Amino acid sequence: MFSKILIANRGEIAVRVIKTCRRMGIKTVVVYSEADADSLAVEMADETVFIGPPPAAQSYLVQDKIIAACKETGAEAVHPGFGFLSENASFAQRCADEGIVFIGPNPGAISAMGDKIESKKFAEKAGVSCVPGHIGEIDDTAHAIRIAEEIGYPVMIKASAGGGGKGIRVAHSRKDVEEGFPAVRAEAKASFGDDRIFIEKFITSPRHIEIQVLGDKHGHVVHLFERECSIQRRNQKVIEEAPSPLLDARTREAMGAQAVALARAVNYDSAGTVEFVAGQDKSFYFLEMNTRLQVEHPVTELITGVDLVEQMLRSAAGEVMAFGQKDLKINGWAIESRIYAEDPYRKFLPSIGRLVRYAAPAEGEHGDAEHPYVVRNDTGVREGDEISMFYDPMIAKLCTWGEDRTLAIDGMGRALEDFHIEGLGQNIPFLAAVMDQERFRSGRISTRYIADEFPDGFHGVEPTPFQKDVMTAAAAHMHVILAARARKAGNGLSGPLTRKAWVVMIGDDRRAVTLNPSADGMVVELTDEARHLSLRGINWRPGSPVFRGVLDGKAFALETRPAAEGFLIRQRAAKCRVRVLTPLSADLHERLPKRPPADTSKMIVSPMPGLVVSLEVIEGQEVKEGETVAIIEAMKMQNIIKAERDGTVKSVGAKAGDSVAADEVLVEFA
Repeated sequence: MFSKILIANRGEIAVRVIKTCRRMGIKTVVVYSEADADSLAVEMADETVFIGPPPAAQSYLVQDKIIAACKETGAEAVHPGFGFLSENASFAQRCADEGIVFIGPNPGAISAMGDKIESKKFAEKAGVSCVPGHIGEIDDTAHAIRIAEEIGYPVMIKASAGGGGKGIRVAHSRKDVEEGFPAVRAEAKASFGDDRIFIEKFITSPRHIEIQVLGDKHGHVVHLFERECSIQRRNQKVIEEAPSPLLDARTREAMGAQAVALARAVNYDSAGTVEFVAGQDKSFYFLEMNTRLQVEHPVTELITGVDLVEQMLRSAAGEVMAFGQKDLKINGWAIESRIYAEDPYRKFLPSIGRLVRYAAPAEGEHGDAEHPYVVRNDTGVREGDEISMFYDPMIAKLCTWGEDRTLAIDGMGRALEDFHIEGLGQNIPFLAAVMDQERFRSGRISTRYIADEFPDGFHGVEPTPFQKDVMTAAAAHMHVILAARARKAGNGLSGPLTRKAWVVMIGDDRRAVTLNPSADGMVVELTDEARHLSLRGINWRPGSPVFRGVLDGKAFALETRPAAEGFLIRQRAAKCRVRVLTPLSADLHERLPKRPPADTSKMIVSPMPGLVVSLEVIEGQEVKEGETVAIIEAMKMQNIIKAERDGTVKSVGAKAGDSVAADEVLVEFA
């Protein structure tokens, strides 16, 4: 086994590899760019090597710098993680030529399967069923249009070297190809240094199911069952689970056998993933093979007990696989939620900035005898770290394991409640909404799930009766504590407040509340409803952003923030303004006129912080609804901003090359 390896990556995957190496007694070297100088991975590694500016093309993608770092530190092997150089056959070969072990498959397997165009040619020759499409490079937009119309819409435009949801567009018309092809090519060039594109038929209402394979250098290959990755947005996986709720034993065995056969055909000798598109009828077609460790590998580890990073290390070191297919079994169910720096309330646009607060749920066993679950959180950040515009916006991968799917989902819902982030937009409320949806819980999902269930974007959800109860009880309790503190600080008086009756308003919903201390917490009387709630196990102090407690025997957590006359409270996907008032003040509030919202209909603002790639209009220009106004780039993704109305441009507030903030005015109409 190696004594020292270099990790040619960053963020959570670098931290993940370090953890396994520590357990195995292997020293680690981490390379880092200027943007990652103070990262968690740099802090955890035994040695570090600086490799350049933040853009990946000047640091993490520069092979010479990685090889030089290996030689400088005496690292015997390189783990590429995912992304960057992980599926680069020339880098794997370069490592071999330099006497450095590449912790991944051999260059031949990467060449055969790592390139999406070549992998489809190889799969067809091997007799693997493939999605109909154009197997070959595409010259320009006109060529792309001809191919798309030959295949028939809808089609998927994909970067040959793509991954991580980047370099992909679904085109439903000629116009979509005209816009999408150059955008995909630009993203592919920027993200992967390779602008080759291919087009294939897009299968309506499909499911994305992948098989984890593992091989050694002695001809042994096994599969570790499947992962369901159908919950996607913009072709980026959001929620994954293992096993899949679609598959039966027969289909699972067939998909696994096909994946193993394909891996054996290319002498595969590491961890890899064979991806399939599956119909709701359990039919399936080969999509591609990812010749690397997948982002979502933790769910496979949770249901099999196999450390995939360890197995990659052992395979690279030449060890014989210590188990066979018959030794592998599925144990329980696992869910992974990708927590991204993005604003779900603003069409999931990237949100960069500093993690002012970052409090993840504790890892390990949770719940009670009836609802046990296990939490795992893979992350590369800490409180105070910055999410940079230069890399993927993932903050963490939150995973839960349960004995069955329902327990795993329920555990995820509770874990998301316990996750608190401040300082930038993040998608925890959206993830919580999915966990509570009946359709998701039933397993009737597809890659169109988000588009189907949230066609107008995510705007939160209305609170359930239980959520209203916990918000009411918590707000009243917090208000009393803060009021008592203010009285004590103001005149030195102490003791219980004389007032016990309040009115709690959630929006326009008015509830009369009386609080009475009990032996283990508080009795909350909803006087107009003739109900009593038992609030106990309270874990809150003034200034804390999270209120935890148990209401009528059910544990909960709330995200809270002070607001005028009360609090802003979020419980899972429900976010409400909650006021705690005297009865007189509540009466006065109900008489106040409603303030109309500000009119911003004449403005087009940047939906996110980013770089202006182009601004397509000038002052005085007539613009029609649907016309492209600007292209903003953030997190290596190009976002096309279109006019939502007809109008004449009054002023232009930015130009190509400018950096803009979220809500900065780009164009104003007369």
